[in-house]
Amino acid sequence: MIKMDYTYQPRRDILCIDVKSFFASVESVKRKIHPLDSYIVVMSNPDLEGGLVLAASPRVKKEYGIRTGSRRFEIPKNSKIQIVEPRMALYIKVNRMINQIFQEFVAEEDIHIYSIDESFLDVTKSHALYGSTKEIARKIQFTIFQRLKLVTAIGIGDNPLLAKLALDNEAKKNKSQIAVWHYEDVSEKVWNIHPITEMWGIGKNTASNLYQLGIDSVYRLSQYDVKALKRIHGVVGEQLFYHAHGIDHSIISEKYIPKAKGFGKSQILKRDYINQYEIEVVIREMADEVAARLRKHHAETGVVHLSIGYSREILDKGFSHQMKIYPTSSNTKIIETCLQIFRTYYKKQPVRQIGIRCGKIDYKKELQLNLFEDAEKTILAEDLELVVDRIREKYGFSSLVHASSLTKGGTAIQRSGLVGGHKG
Repeated sequence: MIKMDYTYQPRRDILCIDVKSFFASVESVKRKIHPLDSYIVVMSNPDLEGGLVLAASPRVKKEYGIRTGSRRFEIPKNSKIQIVEPRMALYIKVNRMINQIFQEFVAEEDIHIYSIDESFLDVTKSHALYGSTKEIARKIQFTIFQRLKLVTAIGIGDNPLLAKLALDNEAKKNKSQIAVWHYEDVSEKVWNIHPITEMWGIGKNTASNLYQLGIDSVYRLSQYDVKALKRIHGVVGEQLFYHAHGIDHSIISEKYIPKAKGFGKSQILKRDYINQYEIEVVIREMADEVAARLRKHHAETGVVHLSIGYSREILDKGFSHQMKIYPTSSNTKIIETCLQIFRTYYKKQPVRQIGIRCGKIDYKKELQLNLFEDAEKTILAEDLELVVDRIREKYGFSSLVHASSLTKGGTAIQRSGLVGGHKG
């Protein structure tokens, strides 16, 4: 049996904190209902049968089996469930309040926000002020509930991996909502995680690849030849082996936040678009927004990618193509490229989904002129786009839109009030 010697492994006091059913819990509190007693589902497009569940309160999950990703038609009629539309701006505001509470216990650099409802805290330096690791966890739990009435689950570990595994596999299921996993617990707890997809970092595709090697459990992964795993799956294979032994050398205060590899936008249309002009209006609007994001980050794109999804009522699923261009952040050029791709591959089918992504990103420090363009026109065009960006930033995106956005097919004005694609 392969067992690790943890004598020289770094040990820190890490908390992985999850706000239970965050969106649904916030909505419960707003209605003066305890989050664990409510029957609330937060749903995008609740007026449609295909409306998507973004969050469900614990009781809804337990009694009805409804969870994130469920659809409107799956919710039983005449049930106790109350369906509400998302309020993303509210959730972001509450998230900021939670992060402010975290900063009462640790320095800002010792916080890693993993998602809007989950964060990692390194409390190694906080013991003199707040006590043991478990005491700190309880104090954070109490403070968040006292001020915001939200229930949290907390995993504690010697590193971020063990803290996350403790959260997902034990803390969320026990009465105290706190669980502690140390290196010494690996053989008893980590190796018994089942199925293997419950292991952090192992999704369906990775699990399928591991099954082909005869690895169907975390224990078998821990006993496999690490050199063979690295040869077959590269660095990821080696990392999975060490994760199966509970080893993770990540230091939260040294976290690296990479620059974006691409800028994109996608949307599912509220109806099938059949008129080509209407489809192109939406493409123009989306390309306009992506170009503005590029300029905001002082970036240029060298590749524009357009994906079109057809209506689910037809067999043809759509198309996805990209085109290289001279590095740019110009609205005009990105729109022209998107339309060129669209007109080349469009087959006159009803469109339901549109996605635009700009890749091959370069962060520029100064204006780059194209030898094949009039330099003065290029500078004037960029200045005009920056003026438009500043007006939109101050007064909102819909303060300046193309006239085509006022036509029947336009979606930019309606979407300008959304946060993360949902109602603010």
